[in-house]
Amino acid sequence: MMRWPGPRTRPTDTPRHSDAGNSGNSGNAGAGGRLGVAALVSIGIGGMVGGGIFSVLGLTVQIAGAGAYASFVVGGVAAALTGSSYARLSVLIRDRGGTATFLDRAFGTGFAGPLNLLLWLSYFVMLGLYALAFGSYLASLVGLDPTGVWRKIFATSVVLVFAGLNMGGAQLVGRAESVLVYFKLSVLVLFCVAGLWFVNIAKVSPSVFPPIYTIVYGGALIFLAYEGFELIANAAEDARDPERSLPRAYLMSIGVVIFLYVLVAFVAVGNLTPQAIVESRDYALAAAARPFLGSTGFVLIGVAAVVSTASAINATLYGAAKFTFLMARHGELPKEISRPIWHRPIGGLVMTAVGTIVIVNTVDIEGISLMGSSGFLIIFAAVNVAAIRLAGQGLRVWLPALAGAVSGVGCLVALLVYATLHIPTQLTALAAMIVFAVTAEVVLHSRRRVRGLSNAW
Repeated sequence: MMRWPGPRTRPTDTPRHSDAGNSGNSGNAGAGGRLGVAALVSIGIGGMVGGGIFSVLGLTVQIAGAGAYASFVVGGVAAALTGSSYARLSVLIRDRGGTATFLDRAFGTGFAGPLNLLLWLSYFVMLGLYALAFGSYLASLVGLDPTGVWRKIFATSVVLVFAGLNMGGAQLVGRAESVLVYFKLSVLVLFCVAGLWFVNIAKVSPSVFPPIYTIVYGGALIFLAYEGFELIANAAEDARDPERSLPRAYLMSIGVVIFLYVLVAFVAVGNLTPQAIVESRDYALAAAARPFLGSTGFVLIGVAAVVSTASAINATLYGAAKFTFLMARHGELPKEISRPIWHRPIGGLVMTAVGTIVIVNTVDIEGISLMGSSGFLIIFAAVNVAAIRLAGQGLRVWLPALAGAVSGVGCLVALLVYATLHIPTQLTALAAMIVFAVTAEVVLHSRRRVRGLSNAW
């Protein structure tokens, strides 16, 4: 694979979202870093294969039927195009602030502030999706109704438990994340390998696909299942030989996950009818394993789902808490959030946990997917535009980024059109999230301006 050319110029200002003591991007910083391609790929795969596939498989089949695996191709292509822009920006700006730093550098805080706030809201919407999946699978494993009140009780409880662990600094849980990545992958590979022998080709033939717009909508709705590859950007400053390792890491991690998701959906639809999967939508992957792995397979997939969604909740809470702390430090959220409570800056963690619990108990899974996928599509479209603004001139630079921006906007439009026609009530929550992000940032900007004038006097 050809190495990407390094940036012609490198900004010298200290990134706003850097950790204390990190200068982010200076010369060849990170050229001798600790993380090689394999480690970076693990970060990307671990970020994507969290609770996503366990959460949205049933929803995808409900929307796209036999074409569910094609919907995962649609979402994967959009993710891959955006991953190309992330790779270029990660080489140019190696900073732990990742997405937030890219947006700040490209657009300034006036425009990037609402986007960063929308990114935070999208994170705890995604947490709500993971938590509901955890509740559904756990309820099914212990013989309770996976669609009833116990799902929300378990979902609320797991958020509270991991919020508490993060408040205390759950180092043991953090160390277990790398082990859990391989456990999740092993179970999914077992599901695919065993299930392929029993696939009924007639069930997955393109001749029984729904209309193409439905497949595109399905891919857009479950786009957040691919969210997580951007975590590679947060580790970019520790990358070894970054101009070579970072592009490869994005390409390999997204490619592996696309292949895995498509294969999982192919096996699921090929072994159960779409109607049967929809009836067990909230624990669809476990139900799809029963025909060829029996009750043991159902339990194995159920346990993997519980472990995967729990670990994803833990990791996302940690990341979102750190993200909100940095935003508060730099004025994009109230500075009160960064003040220590019990000697720890946990304000962002508490707000994220509370917001997640509200989502869990007020929005259904389709509405959560709509909110989360729309939020990430908006953010990722903006990152593609940032790549055009920051990554230099030339067709090689802006054409992939333009394609990524167009694919993101196209998926978003498909999402909104379908939702308007079929689930218009779900648009209220999405609109509220976007309005809150813009309004809150306007209020914060006004407060900063008033304080600036007061200090001037």
